[in-house]
Amino acid sequence: MAISTPPGRGGIGIVRLSGRHAFEIANALLTLRKPLAHAQARFVEIHDPETGEKLDEGIATYFAGPKSYTGEDLVEIAAHGSPVILELLVRLALRHGARLARPGEFTERAFLSGRIDLTQAEAVRDLIESQTLYQARVAAGQMGGALSRRIKPPKRDLVALIAVLEAGIDFAEDDVDVTPNTEIVTRIGAIAAQLEQLERSFERGRIVHRGLTLAIVGRPNVGKSSLFNRLVERERAIVTAVPGTTRDLVTETVSLGGIPLQLVDTAGLREAVDEAELIGVQKSREALADADVVLLVFEAGVPLREDETALVRSLEGRRALTAFNKADLQLDSQATADPRLPAVTTSALTGQGIDDLRGALLSLVRNPPGETESGMLTTLRHHEAVTEALAALRKAAGAVQHGIPHEMILLDLYAALRQLDALTGETTPDDILNHIFSSFCIGK
Repeated sequence: MAISTPPGRGGIGIVRLSGRHAFEIANALLTLRKPLAHAQARFVEIHDPETGEKLDEGIATYFAGPKSYTGEDLVEIAAHGSPVILELLVRLALRHGARLARPGEFTERAFLSGRIDLTQAEAVRDLIESQTLYQARVAAGQMGGALSRRIKPPKRDLVALIAVLEAGIDFAEDDVDVTPNTEIVTRIGAIAAQLEQLERSFERGRIVHRGLTLAIVGRPNVGKSSLFNRLVERERAIVTAVPGTTRDLVTETVSLGGIPLQLVDTAGLREAVDEAELIGVQKSREALADADVVLLVFEAGVPLREDETALVRSLEGRRALTAFNKADLQLDSQATADPRLPAVTTSALTGQGIDDLRGALLSLVRNPPGETESGMLTTLRHHEAVTEALAALRKAAGAVQHGIPHEMILLDLYAALRQLDALTGETTPDDILNHIFSSFCIGK
């Protein structure tokens, strides 16, 4: 049992009990006007165990196993969100034989009872930690089994291939046809193609899961902080006409197309005039190196210096964008930087081009053409499992082409199958399960 609502005071607080004694413990804790019944809310009173006086009123809902979140008998008690009342319920439950739940234990029990698979369990945590509505939608899709459904077809085909090869070995004396090597290679290729498409979803899934960092860089007094404030939509960074105002990194997180984007306003890149600015410039270069996306800011109509041109070229192959700012001061507002980098013309003072800037940034992080947003790989664990499965399939295909006996090929095919099983949890070691569920909050 555990308190399932966040710490502190609130309008409602929930205490959750799960297990074969949940029903009887709830009856001992509460005064009910009607007996608990499956999937029906009941009005309850909570009394002081010492004086018998009523302390609170609430609602208790009973879910009989296996038709509950955990697959066991489960009772949720919703009282007013006073920590004193919730702690009293916990103490009384412990006195009647309950124990405190470990972090993530309710979801772990749902997994162990077969109510959800491991990808769905991980999506529960992702939904709780969502910072944007888009992240919540993706997590909800994963909770509904979107990733599991993408895994099933290649896994089904792999199991069918293994069965054919096993039959050819076990019943060789019974005139069972041996599958030709060309057919085996073709079938392995078809399975691998499905997994390769799934593997490509990781780039997008990782971005959705953890968001991106955008570093705004350029020389002093080109309007980096002003653009930062425009994107944040409030006066977050100090702006003055004096070059070198920004001495430290200023960060703020915004939502861009549902993706959390951490904006980093940096000190202007130039030869520092004092020690404080030198440290700021060093931090700017570190932010530039670590950023997922880079926004280079130049002054519109002013030719690029040699060091700025070199900076543009150094970003080839990275997610980068150039903004020619202060367009309100120039008639011919855009200078030429590098045709390989997208460019927009902006004025942080008037707001000109800010929507274009947001659109250009969004184009850098949106889905690759043809990639589905349903059933993405969102964690490194997912990606490693698919990568290892693909490696085993390629090894098996190579073995077939070199005439290796089918018994040896099956070892590689089974290795691929174990990796796919690890995605959904059929063969996941206990230490990995403990690591996954320990990252949940208590009460979920």
